[in-house]
Amino acid sequence: MQDRANKIVKRARQRRKWRVRRKLQGTSDRPRLTVFRSNKSIYAQLIDDIKGRTLVTVSAHSQEITKGSTDKKTKVDISKEVGQLLAQKAKEKGVEKVVFDRGPYLYHGRVKALAEGARKGGLTF
Repeated sequence: MQDRANKIVKRARQRRKWRVRRKLQGTSDRPRLTVFRSNKSIYAQLIDDIKGRTLVTVSAHSQEITKGSTDKKTKVDISKEVGQLLAQKAKEKGVEKVVFDRGPYLYHGRVKALAEGARKGGLTF
């Protein structure tokens, strides 16, 4: 019974992901900003779908985020920092505009914080 429920949940998640992805495509001048959220961490990438290349990748495990912090941060605060760091690295690569791909996740909480951090860093969606 549990196995059947897991299959249904996975299938629904995959359908949501495809529904969002069908409408988006990243190019070299406007790459796709994709988000992966796990229970403990968050990851973001800028992808050029035409060339099939990842331009920039940042996660909550990046040295710039983890080093020098002794205070306890919430996952939302870390997500915002990931977005800002992604925007900074994207600007170094010459990327100003992106297409936001939230994947199967709703646009709230950590996903929204990452997007706001990227906007604050200077990226345009």
